[in-house]
Amino acid sequence: MSDFKELIRGAYFEGLLIDGENLWYTDVTRGGVHNLATGQTVLPERTMVGGLLQNSDGALLVAGGGGIEWVNPATDAKGTLVTVDDGVNEMRADGQGGMFFGTIDLPAILRGETPGPSSIRHLARDGTCRVLKEGMVFANGLSLDASGTILLFNESFVATRAFPVGPDFALGEMQTLLDMPDCDGMALDVEGNAWISGFASGELICLTPTGEEVARLELPGPACTNVRFGGPDMSDLYVCIVDPADAQKLADGTPITDQNSAIYRTRAPVPGAPMGRTEFVLG
Repeated sequence: MSDFKELIRGAYFEGLLIDGENLWYTDVTRGGVHNLATGQTVLPERTMVGGLLQNSDGALLVAGGGGIEWVNPATDAKGTLVTVDDGVNEMRADGQGGMFFGTIDLPAILRGETPGPSSIRHLARDGTCRVLKEGMVFANGLSLDASGTILLFNESFVATRAFPVGPDFALGEMQTLLDMPDCDGMALDVEGNAWISGFASGELICLTPTGEEVARLELPGPACTNVRFGGPDMSDLYVCIVDPADAQKLADGTPITDQNSAIYRTRAPVPGAPMGRTEFVLG
């Protein structure tokens, strides 16, 4: 196992964003978006945040119930980017100022019920929002490859998928890369490979965009919700470790009271690809 250093412990870590020396994270039960380096907390009342993204002006885009909120940590200015009836999980920049994002049925999850179907949507730089794919079981981690022509997508409880992306962001025929029911978070390395975490897996799986397994990395815990690259050379690897029993508590609507989750850092075997930023005009 690689040399992992524990950075912080909590109830259930999920959202993760690395911006230089700033590590932003979310604990879905505690609420808020927290900066590990400075101790700053923004949107303290916002819970069940599974995804974070950054805009070109430094504002954080924060997924969760009702859609995507934004907040500028430097000014505390905030607002709503897009409203979605059920909720939003993960997001990724599209390379043209907008983003892809996945919806999830958060109201049902909070009631302890089986959630309804998810969708993949696109939000253009000008605010135009459209549905690209409906009827997914549960939308989770996603990434756009360096060419902008393949969208990699974790359909939790089923498999890791790939979609060809057309010039208008339309998604082509879905392909299955890996049957992995617990697929969760995702990050790309500079070689174009996807590092996949599992909410019931104690290792990361590295896949090519065509589904070939490149490597596996043992983790310091039984499950992982998210993975990100960072550091000056993009070779620091950060993971959110959780207890699978706590994932079941979330699904059942049962409170999580123990501090079984932690964020760890290690050195990656290959540098990560930089996370793209959106270019929305906020405020």
